[in-house]
This record gives sequence, C-alpha cells and structure tokens, in this order.
Amino acid sequence: MQRPSSIKPAKGKLGVLLPGLGAVATTTIAGVFLARRGLAKPVGSLTQLGTIRLGRRTENRVPKIGELVPLAKLDDLEFGAWDVFPDDALLAARRARVLDDRHLDAVAGELSTVAPMRAAFYPEYVRRLDGTHVKTAPSKADMVEQIRADIRGFRAEKKVDRLVAVWCGSTETFLEKTAVHQSIASFEEGLKRNDPSISNTLLYAWACVKEGVPFANGAPNLGCDIPAVIELAKEMYVPIAGRDFKTGQTLMKTVIAPGLKARMLGLNGWYSTNILGNRDGEVLDDPGSFKTKESSKLGVLDSILEPAAHEDLYGNFFHKVRIDYYPPRGDAKEGWDNVDLFGWLGYPMQIKLNFLCRDSILAAPVLLDVALFLDLAQRSGFRGIQEWLGFYFKSPMAAEGLQVDHDLFVQLQKLKNTLRWMAGEELITHLGNEYYD
Repeated sequence: MQRPSSIKPAKGKLGVLLPGLGAVATTTIAGVFLARRGLAKPVGSLTQLGTIRLGRRTENRVPKIGELVPLAKLDDLEFGAWDVFPDDALLAARRARVLDDRHLDAVAGELSTVAPMRAAFYPEYVRRLDGTHVKTAPSKADMVEQIRADIRGFRAEKKVDRLVAVWCGSTETFLEKTAVHQSIASFEEGLKRNDPSISNTLLYAWACVKEGVPFANGAPNLGCDIPAVIELAKEMYVPIAGRDFKTGQTLMKTVIAPGLKARMLGLNGWYSTNILGNRDGEVLDDPGSFKTKESSKLGVLDSILEPAAHEDLYGNFFHKVRIDYYPPRGDAKEGWDNVDLFGWLGYPMQIKLNFLCRDSILAAPVLLDVALFLDLAQRSGFRGIQEWLGFYFKSPMAAEGLQVDHDLFVQLQKLKNTLRWMAGEELITHLGNEYYD
C-alpha cells in the first residue's frame, strides 16, 4: 500500500449498501438520520467524535479525525439494503426493538423510504432463518449478476457518486476454505456449477468487488477473506475488510487480555457465556452457525497472549465460549466472564465481568466508521486488504503469513498512524525521548 499522493475529495453522495436490514443495519441508519438532524449524538464513532494527536505533545494539535482526512459527511449518505423480509427500515427497526419509539418516530418518514431489495439467499447456510423476499436464479453465477444489477440500479436511481457495502446479515453455518476459493477462475467456475462452498456472503462480496464497490464483512462468515476475492479486489483496485464486528464480549477481551500480558500475569482459564434473544441469537442456536461464531471468538486470546513465547504464563490455559438463545432478553445481550489468573509465586486470583450491553448499539458506530473509512481508502487509491481497519473486527484480515494483532490499543495506534501517514503527518511512536535531551 503506497502513500497516496493526494486523496480525492468526498464530493457528492455516498451510497451505503447493507446486505441484511436487521437490528444492526436499522439501528445504524436511524442513528445517522437522528445525528444529522441534531437529535442524538453518534456515541462510539471515531469518525464522528474521535480526535487524533499530530506532532509533538507540546504543539497541542489535536484535531478531529474528520478534520485531518476528508470523510464523507452524514448528510451525504444514502442507504440501500437487501433482506429476506420485505419490511422497510422503519418496520424492521420496530420489529428489532432496539431503539425507543421516541427515536424511531422522529425519523419515521426517512426510515420508511429505505425498502430492501430481494435477497440472494440459500437457506442451507442459515438454517434458523426463513424468508420469502428472495431472488431465484438457475445458478449462483446468475444470482451474482442479479446482485450486480441491483447495485447498478441503486447507483442510477439514487444518483450516488460512490458506493460501499457492509455485510450485516446473519451468521452462516461453518465453512472451510476449499479449492473453489483459491482463485478467480476456480471461483467463477464454482458459481456456474452451484458449488456448495459458495455461501450467501460470498455471492455479495463477489458481486460488489466486481462492481468496484468496497466491501466489509461484519459477520464471521467466509466473505472477502478468501484468496479469490482478495485477488479480485487487487485486480479491481477495491478495498476490502473484515471479519465479524468486534462488539461486546470480544471487545472486553481485547481490552483486558493486553493488560494481563503487559503485567506478565498468568492465565489458567477464561470462561465466557452470552445470553441474547435477537435474530442473531436465534440463528446462533443452530450448531453450524455457532461453530462459525465460536471460531471467530476463540482466536483472540492466543494472538494477544502468545502462548508459544510465554509458555509458563499462557501455555496451558482453558478457553470456553458459550452463546445461549434467550428470547426475553432481545437485543440487550448479557455476557458473563470468569477469568482465573495467577500472579507472584503462582498465587491465584479471579476477575468477574458482567457486561450488560446492547449488541446493535455497539455495532452501529462500527458499521458507520467502517463504511466511511472504506470510502476514504478507495479515494486514496488503496486496494485489497485494509489491515488498518482490524480495530473494528474480531477476526481482522491480514496478508498471508502475517500474525494478526488483536490488542485493541495496538490496533488503534495502527489505525491512527495510517491516517497520519495518509495525510503526510509524522507517525507517533510515543517514545518521547526528545523531551529529555
């Protein structure tokens, strides 16, 4: 990735396409509508509220991120979506029951104009979800062409100047990477013969990149993280990112685990369980979908703690993750963590964490930031994997052979240094030696 000689301005409208018009998507859309009318604040969004230090501490240059790099404005966003249900964003938001009526009523007119296109949906990949608002096609290759036609139609109808897409659909059943995923040629042949290793998410990723639309995967499904899509994204000069939005319990792990490692405190075990009752919880009640989510969650601790390098402290810890569907809780997820650690001379200690969070409230600012940063990346001439956006994902993408760093604070430093680098500013290492010469 080369430093951009110049970043194209964010002129005109930016279309944000969302496969999946559920709780996360509608919470994001409603929040943007409220924020741009001054009725609520976009709390949790770096692009809207975050600042970035430039130069030495003594210079006191700390602009907002949007003042350093040219981001699309909230007023310029135009939303589109696909979904297996025909409900517009207002009805879908009321069904999701994340936001109060006082917020939905205030932007009801705008929300009702966001009506989903028919979804490209093969139910074998999401066995707990059944909808009638779906496309039909003789092959997956034809299904991709229908999605591409939707993208072109949305661009023309809404008169948008640029597009990005962020997957907000359900967690799919676990899939291993196979031969069909390895190259552009093998993938396109697989589309023609309806290869079972090509899921719904992959259809959207392929269609979007083919249309030159940056794509991010907010779920743990196989999406843009296969060799074929990565190769196509480089060829088409399209930025891609993913996978699986980092929200509740995993967010806490990427905060706490770096602290344990920083102090060289040992770990015997980490037990995590969640209860949630939204559509995501219902889908994850299926063992196949849960395995996909579990694989996304389990890799975080190993990456941060590096057991091979610290065998005495982290070489034999037990890590357990559970997710239980509990309908009364709705989107208000509750996560319980028990951490068995040890310190000086091996004496045991415990951390108990009870996080009563709201999945979609945590995911909405992530979705917004990812969409705006992907658009920035494309206007900067970037292509392929955007590792600097790993801050937002449970399973960040990186170049083949690279160890992904899950430490939230390292990820934030990488993101901000990338922005400084893009803007031609000095990178900040926090060495600070110059103050004491």
